[in-house]
Amino acid sequence: MAVPKKRQSSARRDKRRAHDAVSAPRLNECPQCHSPRLPHRVCPTCGTYAGREVIAPEDATPELSGSEGQ
Repeated sequence: MAVPKKRQSSARRDKRRAHDAVSAPRLNECPQCHSPRLPHRVCPTCGTYAGREVIAPEDATPELSGSEGQ
């Protein structure tokens, strides 16, 4: 089994990891409601995709509060 003879320095290790940072997701503007949304996904605000309504909008769904279940 291959085992390194010497310990790799932290500078060399960090140079290798220089490109591993996670970037923020890109957001596009929804053509119907102009809210930010992820590309190639249904708009969570108006529920449209490719010019037609795919799901019911979030605003139409009733929100659950903590006191309703008791």
